[in-house]
Amino acid sequence: MNTLLEVSGVSVTFDGFRAINNLSFQIGPAELRAIIGPNGAGKTTFMDIITGKTKPDEGRILWGDKGISLLGLNEARIAREGIGRKFQKPTVFEDQTVQENLLMALKNDRRAFAVMFWKPTTVDLGKVETLAGEIGLADQLPRKAGELSHGQKQWLEIGMLLAQEPRLLLVDEPAAGMTPSEREHTTDILVEAARTRAVVVVEHDMEFIRRLNCKVTVLHEGAVLAEGSLDHVTANQQVIDVYLGR
Repeated sequence: MNTLLEVSGVSVTFDGFRAINNLSFQIGPAELRAIIGPNGAGKTTFMDIITGKTKPDEGRILWGDKGISLLGLNEARIAREGIGRKFQKPTVFEDQTVQENLLMALKNDRRAFAVMFWKPTTVDLGKVETLAGEIGLADQLPRKAGELSHGQKQWLEIGMLLAQEPRLLLVDEPAAGMTPSEREHTTDILVEAARTRAVVVVEHDMEFIRRLNCKVTVLHEGAVLAEGSLDHVTANQQVIDVYLGR
């Protein structure tokens, strides 16, 4: 398998607490992966390290075909390299329409002068229509983002990340607070996105993970405890003891 992201031997300690402990993790260029584990397992810290928010004490993180190190890069540069992150709470521009939110997110020249005089081209508008179709908001383009349901705001934010054409998408608990039908649609969006890029989903909802039908990595005390299909990891006695048995 080609590797898009390789994390090896990474550790990070906060005030004497080892949040990530000699963690190694790999994901391919078009792969869907779920990450599960009890609270405090290091799931958020893992994403913080990949996106440059937290610097590890040791280990290496290699990215892309050329295997460049992410460790010396700041958050903005890592985002430009093609790593997008969706936090649990959706952050969209509530006073702007769905169309305006997606247009602002498109991968365009971001220098101040270019932004000041930027006007969407027919190509940009076409991209936004396609994106809106992919996330199930094609009929919501003129609506203000603030009027959308919680689930629709989550889809819009995923769409805004996809507009930046990331090669890796990190998604934190996308199913939280959604109705069953919204969860189902979210599954479809993420599965579709993973056909052309890597998507890592951190989630607690086991039914949601089952529908993703992908490889699962279980974290515990900042290290990988088990890896494989959902059936494989949920049958693992250690996983049952530290996570599922609670």
